[in-house]
Amino acid sequence: MKNDLILRVIAKMMIPFILLFALYVQFHGDFGPGGGFQAGVILAAGVIFYALIYGLADARKVVPEPLVESMMAIGVLIYAGVGLAGLFFGGNYLDYFVLDPNPVHGQHRGIFWVEVGVATTVAGVMLKIFYMFADRSKVDEE
Repeated sequence: MKNDLILRVIAKMMIPFILLFALYVQFHGDFGPGGGFQAGVILAAGVIFYALIYGLADARKVVPEPLVESMMAIGVLIYAGVGLAGLFFGGNYLDYFVLDPNPVHGQHRGIFWVEVGVATTVAGVMLKIFYMFADRSKVDEE
């Protein structure tokens, strides 16, 4: 597929919309279906689509393995940080109401950052799994 011009052009047009849709699902998740998990999977699917069309080596240049591993850790730290912020401001762990003087705004802010952490972790884990399985096929061929 790497040399198929039509697939490469179509992929170049589609990938930005896939990533934009991931952002839409992330930000719309506060108000309707969707959220961090779905956005993370869609984001990873966009990168995996890129890897399938342009090759694994090119995908690793765009999203290198150290970045993927960092995403997994940073997402968990964001999630845990929101919980610790609740404790710091006098509430319980993951108590969002204390994150703002207005409890509704605090709830919204807390859920938003938890969902960002989930999306970051899920995208990182999905990409790590893909990279591991994609490398496995090279080992089987040798």
